[in-house]
Amino acid sequence: MLFPEDLVRSHGFAILASFVAINTVVYVALAIAKAMPKIYVGDHLPRRYERTETRSIHPDGPC
Repeated sequence: MLFPEDLVRSHGFAILASFVAINTVVYVALAIAKAMPKIYVGDHLPRRYERTETRSIHPDGPC
């Protein structure tokens, strides 16, 4: 479907085209963010609750 040239060059059409472009970029960014694995902040911070010595019945196990 072809639009008349005066419609394509109008201010309203430019606003609509800008909205569609921004909406597409946001949608793609959200889709990529959802496809990425979730990041947990606690995984990257040092843990203070780890034991310094093992309490296992197997003393040679990891701390």
